[in-house]
Parts: sequence; C-alpha cells; structure tokens
Amino acid sequence: MFSGMRPGDLLGAGRMTPGMEGVMPQLEVNGAELYYEVCGGGPPVLLIMGFTGDAGHFETLADALASEFTVISYDRRGNGRSPRPPGWAATRPEEQADDAAALLAALGLSPAAVFGTSAGANFALCLLIRHPETVSGAVLHETALVRLFDDPGARGAVSELVQEAMGTGGTPAALEALWRYVAGGPNWERLQPALRARMQSSAETFFGVELGSYESFLPDDKTLAAIAVPVMVLVSEQSHAVYAQAAGRLAHRLGVEVTRTPGTHTAYHDHPHELAQTIRPFLRRCAASGGDHGTAPSGLAKEP
Repeated sequence: MFSGMRPGDLLGAGRMTPGMEGVMPQLEVNGAELYYEVCGGGPPVLLIMGFTGDAGHFETLADALASEFTVISYDRRGNGRSPRPPGWAATRPEEQADDAAALLAALGLSPAAVFGTSAGANFALCLLIRHPETVSGAVLHETALVRLFDDPGARGAVSELVQEAMGTGGTPAALEALWRYVAGGPNWERLQPALRARMQSSAETFFGVELGSYESFLPDDKTLAAIAVPVMVLVSEQSHAVYAQAAGRLAHRLGVEVTRTPGTHTAYHDHPHELAQTIRPFLRRCAASGGDHGTAPSGLAKEP
C-alpha cells in the first residue's frame, strides 16, 4: 500500500487515516491485513488495544503523545478495519505478538516502546518475551492476567450478564453489556458512533475467536526475569480490583513498583491526557535506553 512511500517516510508524516490518497492504510503481515495509523514524530511508540482491538480507542492518547513520539496504532486482526483472515477461527497471545512485531518491522519502526491495555497488555508482554529485538520497553496497563486474580473463576456474574444480553440481542448486545460492565456506562455513551459501530460489527471476533485464548497466559518467573528492557506495570485508580491484584503480583515478579493513573479500565477514553502525562517520562526512558535487548527465553522463542 502507499505506492512510492518507504517505511522510513512515515516518520513525521502526520496522522495517516482513511481517505489519504484514496487508500486505507493497511499492510499484510503474518497472514493478516492490518489497518494502522501513524502520527507524530520522534521515537516510536506502539499502542495495542485489548477487548474490541480497535485503534480508534487511542485517537486522543495518540494525539497527546504525538508532539514527542511517532505513535503507531492498529486494528488487531479481525477487528475494526482489519478484516478477518479466511479460515481464521482461533488465536493465541503468540500470534498477536507476531502480528505486532511484523507490523513494526514492515513500517521500519522497530524497536519501539509498547503500550498495551487489558488483553493488549498480555499481548505486549508476550511481544516483549517473544520478539525482544522489536521492543525498547513496555507499559502494561490493566493486564488481563486472569491467573493472577484472587479468584480466577470469579466471573460468573459477568458471564451471566453477557449471556443474557447475547440471548436478547446477539453478539453486538453482549459486547455492549461487557463494555458497560468493564468501562462503565458513561464510557460506552461517549464513544464515537463510528467506533461503537465497528466494535459491534466485530463482536463475533471477540466472542467466537479471542475469548478464552489469552486468559491462561502467564509467563513463568524465569521467563520474566530474562526481560532486559524497562517495564512499567500500570493500573487505573477507578478500575476493578482484579486488575490491581494482577498488577501487584506481576510487578513483584518483575521487581518493579506498580504505577497508578487516574481513570477507569479505559483511562485512554476518560483520562487520556493524564494517562499520557503518566507514561511520557517512562517512554522517554525507553527511547534513551536505545533498546538494550536480551535474548528471547526458550519457552517463547520465535518459531521458524
């Protein structure tokens, strides 16, 4: 895509969005077509969304960081403007990490600092371990490391809520119910209509492919100890207690402190400027480190 444009030309090119030169900014990587956006200039920062996988969630956060960083966001495979690959019926964190690494490589923007939120933080952690050469550091926001919750099985009430919505309105209604539970009703209402429509149109990807694929992901202590770049473990101050539980236990294993930022589980929506202010010094540190990488632990070594 972008005929005549080299990956390096993206630096300082401003936000690339649908309609520029009449094309959708997409790249085919790792067997998937990924929609992506690039804005700003400076050291690269990749944003990875979790639930619903749409780059549109990061629009304000990306703009807030763009004065100092080249910010890359993308719709994960099968979500939003990234089509579902033919025959794709299952995924895992390793596949999601491979997609992110391949996107950075194709854009010529590796190594990059990575911000991942919720399940996206799981994928960012997997990227750190599996493709260490592509990452200069990572912010793991509200990780969905279910095995680190006090009671990993304590999701019955949420499942009941989702199933009830599924029975009355199918996957779009179930997605809305889950988003309202996780992020709060006001954060559903304030979503841009186009983003909300994309989320609901891609709901089958979450319920039919992604759900159940990432919850058991948890690297062992030896693998975590081998991470050689800076890591920030971040939680939101008004989020659900389970995310603080997981963050505390992950931070302990990584030997770092938990950092807090204002907002809910979706702080990139309700407190995006405060979130940018919280992570900006860390992103500067990642850029200054120059990507001093270690070796990928054998448990998640890259496949040939």
